[in-house]
Amino acid sequence: MDESRMTEKLRQLLTAKRFKHSLAVRNEAVRLAQHYNCNVQKAAIAGLLHDCAKDLRKRQMLQLCNEFGIVLDDICKREKQLIHGPLGARIAKEQFEIQDEDILEAIYFHTTAKEDMKILTKIIYLADYIEPGRHFYGVESIRAIAYHNLNKAVLSAIDSTIKHVIAKGRLIHPRTIEARNHILLYEQ
Repeated sequence: MDESRMTEKLRQLLTAKRFKHSLAVRNEAVRLAQHYNCNVQKAAIAGLLHDCAKDLRKRQMLQLCNEFGIVLDDICKREKQLIHGPLGARIAKEQFEIQDEDILEAIYFHTTAKEDMKILTKIIYLADYIEPGRHFYGVESIRAIAYHNLNKAVLSAIDSTIKHVIAKGRLIHPRTIEARNHILLYEQ
């Protein structure tokens, strides 16, 4: 399926606001991929489709996970916003005909991050965080370093996310902690 058909199909799945966000993440991912010498086409597709499961209701998400055989850990079951990454990767494969494992991995982990991320996964994680429609405390400082040091920008985004999740009294996924520690240990 070509990108224009993906875009039209995605428009039907998402609210107007989420669709606009997805286009912005795609554009940011393309810019980051160009800057960091990553495959631009993969970045465009992963950025476009990263939230393809986000607007589903929790019941729909859980039902689809069951149908697809996606096993959710207890944290994902409790924190609905974490389900759309794994489910989105499967929807990208089944409904958008994505077979590329790098793209599917970037979609899968764009919310929690993970230990030892590939460059595309880092780019989608960061593009989702810094796209121009995002307006919250600290985003400008991360935008400022995004094109100077990818690992430092991803680490800053993870740190900010952890603080936000703690302030809301929510559960932090262990993959997020593992991603943070891996960057600190091996990628600084």
